[in-house]
Amino acid sequence: MTVFECKTGLRFWVAWAALLLAGIIEPAFIVPSYAASPITLENARPGQSDWVLTDPADHEVEGYASATSIQRGESLRLYIHSIDPTVIAAIYRMGWYGGTGARLVQDGIALPGIQQPMPTADPVTGLIECNWHVSYILSTQADDPHEWLSGVYLVKLTGSPSGKQSYIIFVVREDDRPSDILFQSSVTTFQAYNNWGGKSTYPSNSHNEQWARKVSFNRPYARSQHPHGSSGTGAGEFLTAMSIHPTRALSTAGWEYNMVRWLERNGHDVTYSTDIDTHTQAEFWKGHKSWLSVGHDEYWSREMRGHVEAARDQGIGLGFFSANTCYWQIRLEPSLLTGEPNRTMVSYKEVALQEDPLALDGDPSNDALITVQWREAPTHRPEHKLLGVMYETVPVDGDVLISQPSHPLFDGVTLPSDHRLPGLLGYEIDRAFPGGPTGLTILAHSPYQRDGQVVYGDMTLYQAPSGAPVFASGTIQWSWGLDDYNAPALRTARSSEAAQQITGNVLKLLTGKAVTRAP
Repeated sequence: MTVFECKTGLRFWVAWAALLLAGIIEPAFIVPSYAASPITLENARPGQSDWVLTDPADHEVEGYASATSIQRGESLRLYIHSIDPTVIAAIYRMGWYGGTGARLVQDGIALPGIQQPMPTADPVTGLIECNWHVSYILSTQADDPHEWLSGVYLVKLTGSPSGKQSYIIFVVREDDRPSDILFQSSVTTFQAYNNWGGKSTYPSNSHNEQWARKVSFNRPYARSQHPHGSSGTGAGEFLTAMSIHPTRALSTAGWEYNMVRWLERNGHDVTYSTDIDTHTQAEFWKGHKSWLSVGHDEYWSREMRGHVEAARDQGIGLGFFSANTCYWQIRLEPSLLTGEPNRTMVSYKEVALQEDPLALDGDPSNDALITVQWREAPTHRPEHKLLGVMYETVPVDGDVLISQPSHPLFDGVTLPSDHRLPGLLGYEIDRAFPGGPTGLTILAHSPYQRDGQVVYGDMTLYQAPSGAPVFASGTIQWSWGLDDYNAPALRTARSSEAAQQITGNVLKLLTGKAVTRAP
């Protein structure tokens, strides 16, 4: 046992005893043998359900943070706009907490409402960047070692007296705490779909279809156009996704939070980061056994891809419980207003060869950074070389069909007789293409009838030369099988005991806990 493990175990039992004495948990509760996870202790604390927005704002109160993530103990600047004279801020850590979904960390922060200046779009790139006054500086320093545990946090903003509400989202990291699992929140994809101010990287989601070639993290996340999806206003795609097809309700349901709830409910030893950290920290993987990409993880920089490939080559297990993953290459640039790094996302996409400055500068040495699809010229780095699968099509809403039920990853899993997992295939799907990794195994080959043709989504697994396992679900909706958050308001319930058992087996494999065939 390492010094770290000794200290962690001692802190756990001391804190557990304190909870017993305080009457927060019942003495009759039997602590399972795996309970040394800080996540188990954290989720034994009382949760609250009042984190949910009851009157989502439509610009009446909104804000953004100075960073997508901070290291535990650091401070974070909050920028808030409100038409009300007062804004009340409450901060929640998201998890399971007995099904309430969050724990109140800090409450009663009363701030003067400020009507912040609204930016205009850059006439060339469409960039919209706020230059707002700081409303509050949040400190995550605490004497209690159990406060500000790594996690996804939401600041709930409530205007007074209007009662209008929205979120600011951020992640607290613990770069110095080893964990079995590092969960990445894919905020570059959040930002690509964010049309606050009338601009996103999509014509159908931008004013007059004039889409932006650059988007800024220095702005709030917009309200979803779906009436129920608006309950995630300000939280990007963590709770509910920004719909670019208002008639397709499935695109607003969200995916990341479902897996967070399941991981924490089951006491998995997990820490959190964002893909901005994957971009900036070459050794983001150190101290962790596995790394997860969940839901919708479409926009990757060259640094992100290189760092994740390096993690794989160092033996770190990779779990892509996602689809449409690593589809577009992006670049990250400093804020034009503040100079802070990685606050502007560059994505020329379909017009990259005609408009991206790197395509027009006459310098072939930087052509690999042009923001095209990863599989296209001049990048020529198909995403399946890393994942095992690549994007196939959208929209899809069907069943996952297990094609290799005898594979060890399905040991102990009770599959239905037709080997189908209903409703877990979609909203976008990936499939295996020729020329993928050596030894790629297709675990599920799921057909779907679309536009008179049959398309397929594939679940795959391969082992890198380093020994690292790389799993890909091939579907965005996999986490709906783990937890039914957002049902029935945005979708039908899809939770599946088989999907949960399969996910547990995958995590055992990724973290180095061998998955063996049941006797």
